Amino acid sequence: MSRPSRPSRPTRRQAIGVTAGTLAGLALAGTAHASTSSAQTGHEGHGTPEAFDEVFQGRRIQGVPGAGHMHHGGGYAVRIDGQELHVMQNADGTWISVVNHYQPSPTPRAVARAAVVELQGAALVPLT
Repeated sequence: MSRPSRPSRPTRRQAIGVTAGTLAGLALAGTAHASTSSAQTGHEGHGTPEAFDEVFQGRRIQGVPGAGHMHHGGGYAVRIDGQELHVMQNADGTWISVVNHYQPSPTPRAVARAAVVELQGAALVPLT
């Protein structure tokens, strides 16, 4: 009787090659996604976003360039119902806030809206 043949396993060198190729592919895919995302949103540069003043889900949100913390967001102030929402612009041009620090948004308006959703009606408490 003959023994059933076992499927051959890749050598360590082959496995490392496959892993390296996979990582390189993922890195290229991430770069391609980032470039198409910025092209789709139209926020390719790190210029100053426009001012806004609107009511979103019953809360007044405002954004004003040239105000706020100069070391966070290049001097852009965002307010929810008159209280400052601390925002920061990331190196890739996206924006985050103290309320939704791990969810980047393409604009300060989008980060303000995301903060309103996250607050679920709670008041924004000033940072001291």
